[in-house]
Amino acid sequence: MSKAEAAGELEYSTIERLLAASGHRLYSAPTRRDDVASAGAAVRFHLRHGDRQRALRTFIQLSDDLAAERGLVRGVLCLAEPEPTGDPAWDAALAALVALRLNEERLPRPEWVDAEDRRLSSPRTLAVDAADPLPAQHDVPTEFFDRGVLIWADTLASV
Repeated sequence: MSKAEAAGELEYSTIERLLAASGHRLYSAPTRRDDVASAGAAVRFHLRHGDRQRALRTFIQLSDDLAAERGLVRGVLCLAEPEPTGDPAWDAALAALVALRLNEERLPRPEWVDAEDRRLSSPRTLAVDAADPLPAQHDVPTEFFDRGVLIWADTLASV
């Protein structure tokens, strides 16, 4: 692979051949929306800079983006595991959001979504606004409650 990387731009057929040799395939989907890994990186950036409001807006935009796509495209946007955000609640929330949106269409979930490190040992919020009251269990989507993330269902409702 290093020779191929040193060569600069590669033809699609070359990339396909290299991936096939390693037992992988390349998939693409027609969309202008960010995938979960990209949104997770943006959430991580905002959290590192202490901006939980922007992290939440990025999270809500991801929710809207996934809800707007259907079938295979929605599934492709959820495949790549996001790197840790630095906050286990946000990591669990990303997994919960993917589970929610894929369950809506009865699509299979990638393994990373159900990993133990994507679950909290004690339920908590995303700590965006200390003045927000805690939602009751019936106000939290099941996928979030199962991962220990207390978030109001209407937070994910597109405006």
